[in-house]
Amino acid sequence: MQEILKEIAESIALGVETCAGFIIAYGAIEAISGSILAIKRRSKSGQRKDIWLRFGVWLLLGLEFELAADIVRTAISPTWNEIGQLAAIGVIRTFLNFSLEKDLEKYDSKTPPIEAAST
Repeated sequence: MQEILKEIAESIALGVETCAGFIIAYGAIEAISGSILAIKRRSKSGQRKDIWLRFGVWLLLGLEFELAADIVRTAISPTWNEIGQLAAIGVIRTFLNFSLEKDLEKYDSKTPPIEAAST
């Protein structure tokens, strides 16, 4: 029974990681296309910051999904080694999220909202 639950948890974790990959890829594609348009239009710095902010939000969401997948993967009878790895991964990803979120808040407060910037 425990092996079946481990296999189910592994499948769920793989699905969540796949979603994270798609989320990050979508954000990257959006940022690349926005950057290309900004270069062609010789846009102002505010528009480039808007692109960076939007990409940062996609990265944050992707990192949250990745952490969730790691938690699901180790939820069923983890070994001490797996717990240690999860703790290290959790600390690293939490630090990345915290740093990126602080950067986003700093730049977001300096620029007008996305809707106002495009009008």
